[in-house]
Amino acid sequence: MELRAAALEVLSLTDPIAKAAAARALHEQAPPVDTARHLHCDTALPGRPTRPLLVAPSALARRSPFTPAGRAALLHAVAHIEFNAINLALDAVWRFTGLPEAYYRDWMRVASEEALHFTLLAEHLATLGHGYGDFDAHDGLWAMCAATADDPLARMALVPRTLEARGLDATPPMQARLAKAGDARAVEILAVILRDEIGHVGIGNRWYRWLCEREGVDPLAHDALVAARHGAPRLKAPFNLDARRAAGFSDAEIAVLPSEP
Repeated sequence: MELRAAALEVLSLTDPIAKAAAARALHEQAPPVDTARHLHCDTALPGRPTRPLLVAPSALARRSPFTPAGRAALLHAVAHIEFNAINLALDAVWRFTGLPEAYYRDWMRVASEEALHFTLLAEHLATLGHGYGDFDAHDGLWAMCAATADDPLARMALVPRTLEARGLDATPPMQARLAKAGDARAVEILAVILRDEIGHVGIGNRWYRWLCEREGVDPLAHDALVAARHGAPRLKAPFNLDARRAAGFSDAEIAVLPSEP
């Protein structure tokens, strides 16, 4: 099967473990890509299990890593982000037409790596006596995906470069808390995630700039425009500037980051 159609099939899967395995297998198979075909889906996307219950972010309990339940809830929240990230990458593969083949290959690789992250976290959660779905979660990442369904330029600006880039900032402090709590395995898993997410945000940066050039818009000005148009969350300090630079953010983009929390 052609890559984009296959990615849509994987996106429609509801079982998280099966979806993660299928995403990794599809990346390894590397089928041909039809960049021009318009695909349609009659089912609700993304495919997801009945649990976790999706609630407003304000309804989520605080997640302290210094109690067993709090640590499991914290890692479940990260697993939920990674599950959403599989869906986001698969959606970027199937939804948009007319882009270079390298674009689709890049996002399929991202889907595969996000699937690995989810699998590692699910396995670690099992050692803590929990599984994915045991705690409530929110749907902020997919909501932005849906809001940018008709605009690949906005998608690249607001999902990898804005929402997912926040993970670059949040991961080192989370690692420090988990290390203090004595969870060395969680710290190792987050190191893998941080390493790969630098590459994923870098892919978002690369295709954002490619699309800006195609559309004849200034990358810095257009980023602010689409953030306002779609109500993107305001960025807050502190930032992991080394990771952001490694992910391809320019000096001009770094300079406009707010200095206050």
